[in-house]
Amino acid sequence: MQTGWIKQTADIIDSLGDETFPAVLAGALRDIVGFDFCVVFGYSGDAQPLALYEDFPPDRRRMHVTEYLEGPYILDPFFLASRDPALRGLYRLSDIAPDRFYQGEYFRNYYEQTGLAEEIGYLVTVRDDLRLVVSLMRREKRFSATEFRHLAAVTPVVQAASRRHWANVSRDTTHDRAGIDDRIRTAFRSIGEGVLTPREREIVEYTLQGYSADATGKTLGISPGTVRIHRRNIYAKLRISSQGELFSAFISAIMAGQT
Repeated sequence: MQTGWIKQTADIIDSLGDETFPAVLAGALRDIVGFDFCVVFGYSGDAQPLALYEDFPPDRRRMHVTEYLEGPYILDPFFLASRDPALRGLYRLSDIAPDRFYQGEYFRNYYEQTGLAEEIGYLVTVRDDLRLVVSLMRREKRFSATEFRHLAAVTPVVQAASRRHWANVSRDTTHDRAGIDDRIRTAFRSIGEGVLTPREREIVEYTLQGYSADATGKTLGISPGTVRIHRRNIYAKLRISSQGELFSAFISAIMAGQT
């Protein structure tokens, strides 16, 4: 890998500042380990992500980009990880996901539909108000420990080149960002507005993200039993009986904000 990567690094450097850079970077990483898709999102607080690069076919572009940006991103473990400046480097989605992510409704109703075997991503801090995730996706099999180690070894190049290339990216590069930000925040607030307490709305948010009662309680400083009581009260107040209905209410609230 070493000799080939020297050549690939030179190509990456040559493409800095050019529109070909993301494809050159993805190609260099594919020469180390094969994968099916690459996508780069820029995250700035709770704002709708910036879609900076993707190489999906049209049918997958709709699911991975268009639909993702309509609201599901707010529950994405990589989006949540981007808000933690201590997380830097290459991560498997399974390493940063909440403890009940794979039983949660975001996974069942959105992520599972992608049909991916695994997603891994480089977390890159460009500046205080912008973090990137360079995601590599596979359809058929997980990345082996050796493959992951090879990709992790080139993290310094991926981070340095990405910081330099996207240093001047602005939130203004997408339209109507403030309106979208407000829509997401309003969606969380509108679920049970005037019915749920502030604590119950916090628990709604953690539940939708895929946190168990134990993890939610630890984060909020309350017991798991108290979390479960809150959840029962939330369902009763909203006249629903499952987390799936709660997820549907969240997505409906986001879509209602578009009208």
